Amino acid sequence: MKLLSVQNASLILSGAFFLGAGAYAQTPDYRADAETVLDLIDRQYAYAHRFDGGNPARGAQGVDVESVTDAASLLRFAECAVNALQDHHAILGVSSPSSYGLTPSYNDLWVEFRDEAYVVTDVRRGSPAQTAGVEPGWRISSVAGQPMQEAVAGLCGGPYETGAGKGFAARVLTAGPRDQERVFVFSDFDGEEQALTLPNLYQVETENRPLISVTEREGVRVLRFNDSLGNSDLIAAIDEALSGPRPDGLIIDLRDTPGGGDTLYARALMGRLVDETKPYQRHALPQIERDTGVARQWVEEVLPRGDSLAGVPVVVLAGRWTGSMGEGLTMGLDAVADAVTIAAPMAGLLGAIYDYDLPETGWTVKLPTETLYHVDGAPREDYRADIVLDSADRLGPDGEDLALERAFETLAVVRR
Repeated sequence: MKLLSVQNASLILSGAFFLGAGAYAQTPDYRADAETVLDLIDRQYAYAHRFDGGNPARGAQGVDVESVTDAASLLRFAECAVNALQDHHAILGVSSPSSYGLTPSYNDLWVEFRDEAYVVTDVRRGSPAQTAGVEPGWRISSVAGQPMQEAVAGLCGGPYETGAGKGFAARVLTAGPRDQERVFVFSDFDGEEQALTLPNLYQVETENRPLISVTEREGVRVLRFNDSLGNSDLIAAIDEALSGPRPDGLIIDLRDTPGGGDTLYARALMGRLVDETKPYQRHALPQIERDTGVARQWVEEVLPRGDSLAGVPVVVLAGRWTGSMGEGLTMGLDAVADAVTIAAPMAGLLGAIYDYDLPETGWTVKLPTETLYHVDGAPREDYRADIVLDSADRLGPDGEDLALERAFETLAVVRR
């Protein structure tokens, strides 16, 4: 169990639900693993205070231990139990072809419940939804042929009674089952219905991109991280991107980091931007305090490495598809490099996840176990950028990247 926070399901169950290449010597006790899922949430989930210290999975829709008899029913049980946490960072390391996609990694719509409607508040840059013309401000009337209210009410893990809970459920539904196209009816700005069928992002072939896309303009170097914060080759890519003449300014673009990553690579970047050891985030383990009454909290530091670029003005771009380690890096650059942050609200993936293996099947449950904070003590999920955008992925009328242009304008002011 430990801290690699990547939004990815590592094991896919086939229709016959075979696991891996081998076979069990005996049939697993699936029901025992179902009980373990609930016990893990009781003991290890760091954000129980969101539910007044309780476990919302106990008694939630679809979370019935007695219904678990085989691999298929255990998977459904575990998915429903994780849904009950209403936390996109709580996931399973196992899935079936019909499991719902992960948000934000495999979702191009950010949906919130506002004014009794399900409103698209952001659309992922370059995604099928953006290509089809979906815009922030549109409302979703139905998904997969069901009115949104009915679909949310029927999603297991509920009931979803708060606005935040309904927004969570809506995002699960708009990601869709991985083996199906996504069928929507939207209401546009004029109130006209727009019926659209979009591919599931699991079925969309991804382009082969470098770990970091590097461009330079007017002495300012832009480093756009292409969902690479967990890649073992990233340290070398960071050093290559920062080599050469000292830039007049840096734009660190983290808007496409939905899969999260590892603190190792975040520290590798930040270490090039400091000339002395600095704290970059705080950690806490709430379950220790719950068990013993004695709190445990510590500060993680960044140490200088390589040729320092300390003093170079830095602007960070982030948005809804900045997830987990991307969020931590945004906050960390604020702390150690005095960066100006320009961001829409980020993905809000809570804490740092640990991996827990179920004893009977060996399946992995990934739960936020550490709470994370800015060095000033503010919870990571409450972080507010210096310059707040409604959307960091919106394009201008001529296809221009509005957030990136705002970053250049900000650097021009900072450099005066």
